[in-house]
Amino acid sequence: MHVASLLYPISGFLIGMLVGMTGVGGGALMTPLLILLFGVSPATAVGTDLLYAAITKTAGATIHGLTGTIDWRIVRDLAAGSMPATALTLFVLSRGNPAGPVASDAITTILGCTLFASAFALVVRTHVVRRYGERLAALAPRRVRLLTVATGAVLGVLVTISSVGAGALGAAALVLLHPRLPIARIVGSDIAHAVPLTLAAGIGHWLLGSIDWLLLASLLAGSLPGIAFGSYAAIRVSDAALRLVLAATLVVAGSRLIF
Repeated sequence: MHVASLLYPISGFLIGMLVGMTGVGGGALMTPLLILLFGVSPATAVGTDLLYAAITKTAGATIHGLTGTIDWRIVRDLAAGSMPATALTLFVLSRGNPAGPVASDAITTILGCTLFASAFALVVRTHVVRRYGERLAALAPRRVRLLTVATGAVLGVLVTISSVGAGALGAAALVLLHPRLPIARIVGSDIAHAVPLTLAAGIGHWLLGSIDWLLLASLLAGSLPGIAFGSYAAIRVSDAALRLVLAATLVVAGSRLIF
């Protein structure tokens, strides 16, 4: 068996384990890993990772749904912004050549910037909530809903182009907009919204020819047991330490993509 064919499920397992421990990092690590380490084209890396995320997060959303840690109102508001934004972004991508050099450069640049933003969100999220949480909690419900829809729209564009943002950025935005909501419901709602978002974007990339099915199967073979193992180990590892390591990794990956 070719060495690369073994590295795919191994990489899937390691990233799945990290996602199980922290709740974020899937797309933020998988897409740059495919581009930088395995030499996969940016468009194929994004498209494959989107369907990979849709499948893996379906399992997480199912568990959160059974435990009642999903706020479906928030999921609906996010989707109200993300679904039209995803469709519009896919339409724009279809007008050009997603695998061409111009599109590849644009994808890697946007991906790198999104990785920096995700790392920043991981590091400062707790501090920002502590400082501005009460002020944001005082916003009128209608304004919070509009901001949630707008957040969904931004996530729709970023995720469709780069496959990154549904985890770290989505969770950070929800913590700010809904500071009184228990963190379990924040995570559950974020994961539940990520399922239709990544599925819709992934199907769009499939229609554009940006999916490597063999690669997808190899990654899933490792990630599904990795997520289970990571979820079990999560209570035994410092969450703060893991998030700092993840943030540092995102900065390094983002730097490699942009510079």
